[in-house]
Amino acid sequence: MSADNSSLLDSLLFAPLCDGWSNSTEGAIYHLGNTILFLGYMGGSGAYGCLFIFGFLAPAFLCLTLWGWMTMCGLDVFTWNLLLLLACLVQICHLLYRLHQEGIRSEELTSLYQAVYLPLGASVQVFKEIAGAFENKVVELKAGETYAVEGKTPIDQLSFLLSGRINVSLEGQFLHYIHRHQFLDSPEWESLRPNEEGKFQVTLTAEEDSRYVSWRRRRLYMLISKDRYIARLFSVMLGYDIAEKLYNLNNKLYIKTGVLLDIRLPSLYHVLAPSSHGSEAGSGSEQHTEQQGEDQTAAREKSDPAQSEQGPRTSHPDEPQAPRHERYEHPWATDPELPSGGDSDGNLPPRFHRGRAPLAPTDTPKL
Repeated sequence: MSADNSSLLDSLLFAPLCDGWSNSTEGAIYHLGNTILFLGYMGGSGAYGCLFIFGFLAPAFLCLTLWGWMTMCGLDVFTWNLLLLLACLVQICHLLYRLHQEGIRSEELTSLYQAVYLPLGASVQVFKEIAGAFENKVVELKAGETYAVEGKTPIDQLSFLLSGRINVSLEGQFLHYIHRHQFLDSPEWESLRPNEEGKFQVTLTAEEDSRYVSWRRRRLYMLISKDRYIARLFSVMLGYDIAEKLYNLNNKLYIKTGVLLDIRLPSLYHVLAPSSHGSEAGSGSEQHTEQQGEDQTAAREKSDPAQSEQGPRTSHPDEPQAPRHERYEHPWATDPELPSGGDSDGNLPPRFHRGRAPLAPTDTPKL
């Protein structure tokens, strides 16, 4: 047994050398096949990389199959290259089927995925689940047509604008525009719970020909409750969209001096409160203070007439004076509606009885 192994090892390691090299070369088909084979192994990874590799290997093995059939006339050379050719063709068909199943068929949905969902790190499979919730349908809205009417249209869906522009108005007054790749009704979506119903408080009209996708409320809630990643994805998108709409409205709110308000300020409610009530309250308090001061002066003169006849009292430099505590006054004007130190809890307006300022103003000036 050991002798057989040693003879086999010797035959492999110490094989007889070629007595002489042939000057003849193979035909052009052989060299073309090996050149294509060399180029095929330069492909990368992934589905498209594999498609590149097998796309080059298939014609390479085809050339070698023809070479084995016509030049070598060897059945073994022809058979092996033919099997390798068939294997490459099967791999190409499998890769094309996978790409077709994982790809996005519509061009509009492809641009939507690349512009919105791909930057957020969502995979194609996740986007296909989201697109399946609106059945891969794109709705068209002509210029002048209304998407929702305030006080009439129920809130039963969530829509995302693919192209065009939507005008948002309240009682005929323009609020802001909705541009492409923005939600049409994100505030309405966030204002209701899954089991609540409501109607639009604004009117949405197409400024130009627009196209959008729309999820039914119940179906989207089922998808969000089933997939936690999709729920976080929609939470990020809706939060960003609502913030954009708030800042668009904030650009239209100016105080009397023309300073642009910051919606992050906690005192925005008091700044935006109507000035008529505050001015009336301020004038009333000033009249009451002046009247009270006159009554105190008259009472002082009546109680000490001698002092009032002496005239104003002069101070001497040697006479010690009581220290005066000057009250620090802010360099800015105070708000007439803010409570002063002497006001009691019973005299304060109702909104100052709350523990904190409201999150949103209830009475705001018209835009």
